[in-house]
Formats: sequence, C-alpha cells, structure tokens
Amino acid sequence: MPGGCSRGPAAGDGRLRLARLALVLLGWVSSSSLTSSASSFTSSASSLASAVSAQPPLPDQCPPPCECSEAARTVKCVNRDLTEVPADLPPYVRNLFLTGNQLAVLPAGAFARRPPLAELAALNLSGSLLKEVRAGAFEHLPSLRQLDLSHNPLAHLSPFAFSGSNASVSAPSPLLELMLNHIVPPDEDLKNRSLEGMVAAALRAGHALRGLRRLELASNNFLYLPRDPLARLPGLRHLDLHNNSLVSLTHVSFRNLTHLESLHLEDNALKVLHNSTLAELQGLPHVRVFLDSNPWVCDCHMADMVAWLKETEVVQGKARLTCAFPEKMRNRVLLELNSSDLDCDPILPPSLQTSYVFLGIVLALIGAIFLLVLYLNRKGIKKWMHNIRDACRDHMEGYHYRYEINADPRLTNLSSNSDV
Repeated sequence: MPGGCSRGPAAGDGRLRLARLALVLLGWVSSSSLTSSASSFTSSASSLASAVSAQPPLPDQCPPPCECSEAARTVKCVNRDLTEVPADLPPYVRNLFLTGNQLAVLPAGAFARRPPLAELAALNLSGSLLKEVRAGAFEHLPSLRQLDLSHNPLAHLSPFAFSGSNASVSAPSPLLELMLNHIVPPDEDLKNRSLEGMVAAALRAGHALRGLRRLELASNNFLYLPRDPLARLPGLRHLDLHNNSLVSLTHVSFRNLTHLESLHLEDNALKVLHNSTLAELQGLPHVRVFLDSNPWVCDCHMADMVAWLKETEVVQGKARLTCAFPEKMRNRVLLELNSSDLDCDPILPPSLQTSYVFLGIVLALIGAIFLLVLYLNRKGIKKWMHNIRDACRDHMEGYHYRYEINADPRLTNLSSNSDV
C-alpha cells in the first residue's frame, strides 16, 4: 500500500507533462495557420486596392474646388470665384453652399444631374453676384425646402424661376423657406421696372409657391407691397419685411394669411396703421407683429391705432413705440397718449391743398396766355391807347374852354348868344 501511494504522484506528473506538450503543439499549429491566413488577407487587400485605384473616379467624389462631408451630407464651395454650378456634385448632398462666387446667371436646369440631386434640401446662393435667374433654374430638385438668394443684385428674376418654364403643367415647388433679402440691383439695371413688381410676379406665377411657410424680403427699399402675392401664399407663417421703405399698408391684405405667426415691419416709413389694417391683424389668430423704429405721426389720425394698441396683444414690444412727429410729440410713448393729446393743426386737408395747387397752376397758365396776347398785339394796343389819350385830351380842352367862358363876365353874353 505505501509503495502504490508513492507511484501515484509520479504517474500523475508524467501525464501532466504530456498534456502540456500537447497544448504547445496545438498552439503552434493554430498560430501558423493564422499567420498564413493573415498573409493571404493582406495580399487580397492589396490586390483590391490596386484594382480600385485602376477604376475611374466614383460619382460621389468631391468636386476639386469644394469641401465635402459625406457624414454631414454637406458640400461647401464658398468664395471660390465659380462662374457656374459644379457639374460633379455628389448625389448624397443635402446642404449645398455656393456663397461668395461669381455666378452672374443661373440658367434653366442649373442643378439637373444624373443621377439627380434627389436629397438636396438646403441651397445657399447668397452673395454670388447673381444678376439673372431664369425660368426653371431650380427644376429637378424634388426635395428642395430652403433657398437663399440674398445679397445678390438681381436685375431679372423670371416669373417662372421657382417653377418650370410652363407653370400651368409644372408641379408646385417643394420650397418651404425663401430668402430674398437685399437683392437691390443698381438703378440702371432695372430699366424702368420696379423691384416690387418683379418679385411679385415670381411669387404669384402658377401658384408655384403655395406651400411656402417663410418669406424674407428685408432690406429691399420696397415702397409698397403688392396685394396679390400674399393672397396666393395661404400657408405662410413668417413674413419678414423689415428695413424697407413702406409708407402705408392700406392696399395690402393679410386676411388670407390665417396661419401667419410673425410679421416683421420694423425700420420702415410707416406713419399710421388705418382701421382696415388693424382689423385684419386682429383677425389673425396666431400672429405676432413687430413695429419698432417707424416714424409714427401722433396727430388726430393716430387715435384709433393708439386705442387698438392699448387693447391688443399681437404687437410685440408695443411699449417701445414712440412718436416721431410733430415736434412737440417727439419721443412720447404711444401707449401713454390720450385722445386730448392727439390733435391736428388747422391746416388744409391734403385733397384741398392739391386743389389749390391745381387752381394756381391754371391761373398762372391763363396769365401767361394773356400776356402773350398782349405782346402779339402790342402795336394795335399802342395805337388804341394813343387814340384814347387824344380823345380824352380834346374832351378836357372843351371842358377847360367852357370853364374860361363861364368865369369871364364879359363873355357871358357871347356865350349865351352862342348858345342861341
């Protein structure tokens, strides 16, 4: 028994060494197989890379003058002096920046590509010296939601710029946001056309923008706002008209803009809002109106607006609105005015002033004609005046002769005899 016990541990150690040797052998075999597989993978990868380098460039590669981010789906071609839209834009682009270039003209189908730019949603063309945007310039962009054409001297904006060349058969534009801020061209480029009319024609053509929700028309020196374009934008939620030269909103209707949420009218030339405009603004359920920095004239015509301001909640920052004219009311807060403060000077109404000006012009014309007739007949008039003078002289000499006869008593009998 003791001998058997002493042999047991030795036999167990031998088996343990055999097991360790077997594990080492197995590890060497597996490592050699892994090394061979790794080398084969490396060789196949190198062959694949060489094959890829031998192929032509992929269509989603970045154009040379641009910066691309496939992860962000963004392409930036900023301040590159481009004269046309790059032809090899990657089809994955969603946000395209073409600002600070020299595009000058945007022709029809400027963004038509194969494969199409089906995901392009935001397009920024601001500050690219654009003077002309032709019909169908933004065709073949089915996902375009935001377009910025600000800070371009647009002298010609086609009425069909946001639709196809034939607006009657073209599908409505997918645009939701349109920025046309500071697009004032030089006066000589407008060629007697109004910027207001040009923009209005593009907004109303074929109901192409009836889905528009944001419209920015700031800093364009607009003197008036056409009525029709707003009536054809029923889904509009944000309208920005700040920093223009709007004098009145009398001919503008906001009645159809039932979804309007913000109306920016700051930094214009508004003097008063009339009752029709006040009623329309009060009838819009969600609107917020901004009226800061306008030269309000605080006279008797302002009474209704002041009463409306005290009651309404649609005007944001109404406590900041102050009078600009007349001089005695300057810087007075509109909300603090009473009806007794709002009086009109006893001056003629504008219509009567106009009538008197017209009457003065007519009288001046009649006087000029009269003087012309006198000048043309000056010889005859001179002769007529001489005849009158001679007749008056003869008549006065007769009176003088009779006076002398009546005054001398010696000639009394002669005068009586002569009378007989």
